[in-house]
Amino acid sequence: MDLIEKINSRELKLAVIGLGYVGLPLAVEFGKVFDTVGFDVKHSRLEMLRQGNDNTLEISPEELASAVRLTYSGDIGDLRDRDIFIVTVPTPVDKYNQPDLSPLKLASDTVGKVMKKGAVAIFESTVYPGCTEEICVPVMERESGMTFNKDFFCGYSPERINPGDKEHTFTRIKKIVSGSTPEILEVVDALYNSVLEAGTFRAGSIKVAEAAKVIENSQRDLNVAFVNELAKIFHLVGIDTAEVLEAAGTKWNFLKFRPGLVGGHCIGVDPYYLTYKAQELGYLPEVILAGRRINDSMGQYVAQEVVKLMIKSDFKVLNARVLQLGVTFKENCPDIRNSRAVDVTRTLQEFGCQVDILDPMADPQEVKDIYGLNSSRTLPENARYDAIVLAVAHRQFENLDLEALKNPGAVIFDIKSILPREMVDGRL
Repeated sequence: MDLIEKINSRELKLAVIGLGYVGLPLAVEFGKVFDTVGFDVKHSRLEMLRQGNDNTLEISPEELASAVRLTYSGDIGDLRDRDIFIVTVPTPVDKYNQPDLSPLKLASDTVGKVMKKGAVAIFESTVYPGCTEEICVPVMERESGMTFNKDFFCGYSPERINPGDKEHTFTRIKKIVSGSTPEILEVVDALYNSVLEAGTFRAGSIKVAEAAKVIENSQRDLNVAFVNELAKIFHLVGIDTAEVLEAAGTKWNFLKFRPGLVGGHCIGVDPYYLTYKAQELGYLPEVILAGRRINDSMGQYVAQEVVKLMIKSDFKVLNARVLQLGVTFKENCPDIRNSRAVDVTRTLQEFGCQVDILDPMADPQEVKDIYGLNSSRTLPENARYDAIVLAVAHRQFENLDLEALKNPGAVIFDIKSILPREMVDGRL
C-alpha cells in the first residue's frame, strides 16, 4: 500500500518531532485522524501533556482529549514503524545572531536512526533556503545508511502558527507544501489536506517553500522597523506617532503597522537566517540588517525615554522604583523566548532603577532561568512606583488601576499605545 492510499484509508503511521507551540497543534489535529506519536525530549513536557495540560495555553484540555489516536513518547524506539515524520523543532540564533541548527540536526539524527525504507521526513522549522537538503538530508543519509530520493524522501511545509491567536489556528491557515520529488509533493499535499480547512499552496521546490517562509517574517520585521524609526523621528518633531498613523491609515493602500518591541521565535529571529545565507554566498544584505538593528535597539530606546521623563518629573533615577507590565514576547501568550521587553528591564537596571516585573502569563521560574530576572504574577502589597512601563498588552492589564500604583508625579510610558493619551506621559 503506497502512502497516498494509507492517508486515504487512515492507516498512515505518523510522528511529530517536537511538541512546542508548532508541533503540539499539528500532533493534536493529526492525532484525531491518524495513528500519531508526539515525540519530545523534554520528559516534563510529555508528562504534562499525558495529564491533559498544555502550559503554552495553545491547546485546551478538551482539545487534547479529542486526539484519540495521539500518544506521547520520548523513546526513540516508538518511532521505528512510522511512515512519515514531521519535524517542528525550534531554529533559534546564538548570541552572535548566527543560526543555531543544533535542534534541527539532532532531530534529523533521530529520524535517520529510525526511519524505514520509503519514509518521508517533512520539516516545518524556519530555515534559510537550501537548509533542508544541505544540512538535514546528509545527517539522515549518514544515520540511516540510505540514499535520498531513492530510499527516503523529504518535504517542507513552513509553520504558520501564531502563538496566542485563537482565530488563525493550524487548520484555518493555508499551508505551503513542497516535496523532494513530484510524487512526494502529492503525498505531502494529501497529508495536510486531510486535516486542513484552508487548504494548501504547492511550491515548486523545497527551496522555494523555505524562502517563502523566511521572507514572510522578514517583511514584517522591516515594516515594524520603519514605523519604529518614524516613532523616533516624530518624537523629536513633537507629534504623536499614533495620530500620524491613524491619519495615514485613511489611505486605502497604507500598511497599518505599529511601532513596538519585536521579539519572539519568528520575526526577531528569521531574518538572520536569510542574511546568514546571503553572506555565505558573498552578498551583504543592507536593508534587512538595518531593520534588525533598529528593532533590536528599541528596548534600550524606551528605557532611555522613561529615564528622561523621570528626570523631568524631578525623580531621582538611582533606586527609583519602576513597575514593568509584561515580559513575554507578545500579548496574551506565555512565551518568553527572545523577549525584547527584557531589554527595557535591563537598561533601566543599568540606570540604577529597581524594576518589578508583573506578568500574569509568564512562568516566574522560566524568566529566572532564561534571563536571570525576577518576575511575579501578582503585585507586591502596597507597592507604589515612580514609573510604570506598559511593555506587553495582556488582557489582564486592561482593568488595572495604574493611578493607584503611582507615587505623586510618577510617569507612565505606554509602549503599545493602548492607554488613553491623556493618561500617559510617553509612548511610541
